[in-house]
Amino acid sequence: MSPTFTLVDALALGDLQVYLSRARRVEDGSVRLVAGGGVLAVYIAVLYPLGLLDETPTVLGLRTFALADPVELDAVVPIRSLLERVERRLEEVDDPNAAIDLALPLEVNTVTWAGISPPRAGWVAHAPVRPEDLESAAHAGIAEVAGALPEGAGSAVVQRVRSEVWGRPLASAEHIPAAAGFAAWTLGFLGDDPVRVFESGPWTRLTTVRGHVLVKRRSWTLAR
Repeated sequence: MSPTFTLVDALALGDLQVYLSRARRVEDGSVRLVAGGGVLAVYIAVLYPLGLLDETPTVLGLRTFALADPVELDAVVPIRSLLERVERRLEEVDDPNAAIDLALPLEVNTVTWAGISPPRAGWVAHAPVRPEDLESAAHAGIAEVAGALPEGAGSAVVQRVRSEVWGRPLASAEHIPAAAGFAAWTLGFLGDDPVRVFESGPWTRLTTVRGHVLVKRRSWTLAR
């Protein structure tokens, strides 16, 4: 029997549908779902290294959803399959205020980034960054990637160009790669509020009221 989780209402399921739709446009791959303590954490990989010598940072998007029933799970499934199930359940809704259960599609076991888990505690706050700086980095990077890739470029060339462009630091915050701006903008996390920044070991977290972007690089710290 497939693992199942239950969201509190149709609005939460609709939020999940929007999030997965945006994620699929970025990376039509897999999504990791971790449930515990009445909360479902949904991780999306925006950028990640493809080998031991690849210096590309790992950049993840994260949205959390309240669960109507406590459940423990940690599963990696295809975004496309999960999104199709979410959309079917939305069509079946009779009472938008009632809890809605959703069974997971078959899991995948070959997703390397899903074995990396950010810490749950120990985050230290740092100076916030402006949402417009992240959005500008996203737009500039998208244009540069599009202009640098020849038609029919192979996967190795695509990975090299994306790693080079998105691995560059923001002009206003050298500890944050441009990929974090790309993730925050494309996943719909940016608004008018400042983006809070936290650090824990090799991880940096960018947080808004709409979601989180998590960046893992080599073990270093912002502390001086």
